[in-house]
Amino acid sequence: MQSISDITAVILAGGFGTRLQSVISDRPKVMAEVCGRPFLSYLLDQLSSAGFRRVIISTGYMASAIEEHFGGSYGALEISYSREDEPLGTGGGLRLAISHSAGETVVVMNGDSYIDADLRGFVAWFFEEQREAAVVLTKAADTSRFGRIKLGENKIIASFEEKNKIGGVGWINAGVYALRRPLIGAAEPGTYFSLERDFFPNLAGSRLFGYCVEGAFLDIGTPQSYSEAEAFFRRAGKEA
Repeated sequence: MQSISDITAVILAGGFGTRLQSVISDRPKVMAEVCGRPFLSYLLDQLSSAGFRRVIISTGYMASAIEEHFGGSYGALEISYSREDEPLGTGGGLRLAISHSAGETVVVMNGDSYIDADLRGFVAWFFEEQREAAVVLTKAADTSRFGRIKLGENKIIASFEEKNKIGGVGWINAGVYALRRPLIGAAEPGTYFSLERDFFPNLAGSRLFGYCVEGAFLDIGTPQSYSEAEAFFRRAGKEA
């Protein structure tokens, strides 16, 4: 197994945050303040605690606000940046980011969500059977906002069901991924594509696995969910 300290993490932080514009208009979504500090800092804390030592932040909209605040390091983490000159989607942004790094495996985090999961355990599980691609999954009481993921045998992700189609309890994408670099590197540089809508569905049924956790999950993508962020981190004891 590759040491977690040798794996580069990528945080996808280039989105416009359109749905949050009514409450946060002067900064990118990942810089939304929660308990007096940027939401992005909670993800950096999680990576650092797990043992990662290098992170690339994939930026786009208002990139300088992120770069000026965090600079080149955060505790034990070395930070570098991959800036999109034009929107590339989560897949295109990741493809650009990994062009600045080495290593066979990358761990990816969505910049606007947090899952209370054991990242070291996830990485160890990923390497157990030489998997190529995996998504951290968590249970949601109502999957209609997120879309539902169906699992097959041996934790293979069988299919993705669209948002608003089916509600009720089910597995959802928790926004953390482990991927073998060649899978993303094969995409044409500069191409716009979405991990969630284009890339992962093409791997479903054979090459994409789900790592199921029961940890608390937060997505700050809407004014309602953002308003719950402070209470979320206070419950978790992570607000300091």
